[in-house]
Amino acid sequence: MSLTNTSPDPVVKAAVLAQALPYMRRYAGRTLVVKYGGHAMGDTAVGDSFARDVALLKQVGINPVVVHGGGPQIAQMLKRLGIETTIVDGLRVTDRETMEVVEMVLAGTINKQIVSAINAEGGCAIGLSGKDGRLIEARKLVRTRVEGGVKTEIDLGFVGEPQRIAAGVLDTFKQSDIIPVIAPIGVGPEGETYNINADTVAGAVAAAVKATRLLLLTDVSGVLDADKRLIPELTAGTARRLIAEGVINGGMIPKIETCLQAVDGGVEAAVIVDGRVPHAILLELFTEGGVGTLIRAG
Repeated sequence: MSLTNTSPDPVVKAAVLAQALPYMRRYAGRTLVVKYGGHAMGDTAVGDSFARDVALLKQVGINPVVVHGGGPQIAQMLKRLGIETTIVDGLRVTDRETMEVVEMVLAGTINKQIVSAINAEGGCAIGLSGKDGRLIEARKLVRTRVEGGVKTEIDLGFVGEPQRIAAGVLDTFKQSDIIPVIAPIGVGPEGETYNINADTVAGAVAAAVKATRLLLLTDVSGVLDADKRLIPELTAGTARRLIAEGVINGGMIPKIETCLQAVDGGVEAAVIVDGRVPHAILLELFTEGGVGTLIRAG
């Protein structure tokens, strides 16, 4: 059978695999936490490559843990149901009625879609939320605002933040073929259900399991310098300086803060990855250049 013009030469394929081998050895037996969300979740081609990449990681002896978001899908469902909500500082004010919809979309629809996609690629994924085994114990998130010298507390409803991650629950999957897929739903001390930012959950999980890498798949190319050029690598100290100088701003700040918290918690490195690129995970882990910005301690 002849090769088409678009098919890579078999020798080239073999060379690529050989070049990836040292990286596979580096991560063999290690745990990686991957946060999957943003617009990449709505791109079928990217979604298929994401599921294939995660299944492959497990096949080569790496332990992936997936944490997913779902903000756009939640907004769509709330609109369909005629439920109006308010966004404050990027967080959705979540009353009891809204929380039921959030849990349905995150722990139900989206979680099972991702699980099914990974399983279709030969993996063995299982969906979890923070309620399972009290995986994510949470507390109510408190935000304050100062206006006219007066400090006021903003009630976000059932919006929470991780207080404790039950790392032992996830440890049980390390020696198995199972890939855990986690919806960012937390449980409070009285059994309350909390909606938690997926980036925050991913960072907390990565620190709790002492992951080698935290990969935040986003819909941007990475961290840009003052001239809008991609910064391939940063130390934690430099990242904090760029925030103070205003070079890192807007929605990138909370992502960087998540990376910094993970690194401070013992994660070897955190990477803001351009999730719009097909096979972004493999490019980041198994090639020299990567497709984003890596943040280390220092």
